[in-house]
Amino acid sequence: MLIKNYIKILSYLISIIDYSNKQRIINFFRKIYHKKSLIVVDIGAHKGETIKLFLKNFQIKRIFAFEANFKMFQIIKKKFLDNKIVIYNIALGSHNTHKYFNIIKDSSSSTFNEINFESLYYLRKIKYLAFFKKKFDLIDKKILTQIKPLKEFNEIFQFNYIDILKIDTEGYDLNILKGLNSEDLKKIRFIYLEHHYDLMIKKDYKFKDLKKFLDKNNFILKFKIKMKFRKTFEYIYENNKFLS
Repeated sequence: MLIKNYIKILSYLISIIDYSNKQRIINFFRKIYHKKSLIVVDIGAHKGETIKLFLKNFQIKRIFAFEANFKMFQIIKKKFLDNKIVIYNIALGSHNTHKYFNIIKDSSSSTFNEINFESLYYLRKIKYLAFFKKKFDLIDKKILTQIKPLKEFNEIFQFNYIDILKIDTEGYDLNILKGLNSEDLKKIRFIYLEHHYDLMIKKDYKFKDLKKFLDKNNFILKFKIKMKFRKTFEYIYENNKFLS
């Protein structure tokens, strides 16, 4: 229980540190969306931090939220009872498959990717998280999880546009984007995502591969910001050939 409380405190401190970055991101979207009711797709919704942020700052037509971790999914369901918010306990990827999902004790870092236990970032993270315990395993458990491509969710694409597609999936972002066909990508105006450079997560792609995919599908970088105390950046790309 002491360790869980310690992790909660660390997570809370990180959210405070990230507050200024989130405000800059909100201000970016405010300049574009004044009175429009937004359709947002939130992939990797965690505890609903992005849902809360968008509900507070924008008019919302619909938010479609995806969270693979069932425990986090339950938290979101209890927190948001608004019928504008549709929540799925489903993982997204490039195609239909099953894969083990690493549930991390620091739940915001849960990932389908393997952990690099030799990376400096991992060793530093363990040092802080293991403050009250000598032997500490970052991975809580592994759960075999179904993965589906986003293109199969017709209830989302029936609107013919998505204002903001947000992806925060700890190194699985490109896999998710590959689960969209070219016509569906044309319906997305902004893609808001983060990319880790710390090497703790073993990704099967590099940022140049992600950028190449976005370039090919007419997305142009509009905003970039570094997350404090981490080798992680948040990016916003705009579709240069947005249909709506």
